Amino acid sequence: MAADDSCLEACETLIGYHFSNPQLLSLALRHASIANTRTESNERLEFLGDAVLGLTICRDLYARYPDLLEGEMTKIKSAVVSRKTCADIAEHIALCQHVALGKGMIHPAGVPSSVAAATFEAVIGAIFLDGGLGPAGRFILRYIVPHIEEAFENEHQQNYKSLLQQCAQRRWSTTPDYRLLDEKGPDHSKCFEVAVVINGRHFPSAWGTNKKEAEQEAARRALTELGLLDDQD
Repeated sequence: MAADDSCLEACETLIGYHFSNPQLLSLALRHASIANTRTESNERLEFLGDAVLGLTICRDLYARYPDLLEGEMTKIKSAVVSRKTCADIAEHIALCQHVALGKGMIHPAGVPSSVAAATFEAVIGAIFLDGGLGPAGRFILRYIVPHIEEAFENEHQQNYKSLLQQCAQRRWSTTPDYRLLDEKGPDHSKCFEVAVVINGRHFPSAWGTNKKEAEQEAARRALTELGLLDDQD
């Protein structure tokens, strides 16, 4: 089926954006299975929307978490800018009810997640072309901020070194110094003891089966001693 005027109006209400050129929205809702040619489908808008989505996420991460390092922002972005996230949002806002599909794509179980994700990105692209980065960014962040916050929490629940670094920079304008105190065992099965020193303060040491593990545990113990973690965390 094709998107008629009533469908477009309902979709505009759903996404909270009124198009100056409603044909862009119509194109965003047109799957390749019903289009006469691939260029008359939403695939090109999907491509554009994916880029706008990535830029919006990067800009938000940069502003929202000023202490995050480049690698940490990359991990969160990768978790958020995914087919699953886009599909989840499309399904959450019932966007797929308005997508135009060929008969072979219509199933009782609903729209495939790949189609849902593509439609969400295509709508982003359409809003960008119609109104610019501002409206497109607001549309994205309205739904994706909870996913950003969840990815941030998941990333940092286990990244004690990152948390400690942020704390040290805020409190003392310095970075933690991880010192190797001891190592035991044969070369193929060594254990390492590491301690953290911050601004001259020594924190309890920790052992690990590799230096990275020992540093993470030492950072966890330092955070606990600073009162930023409970003992069971």
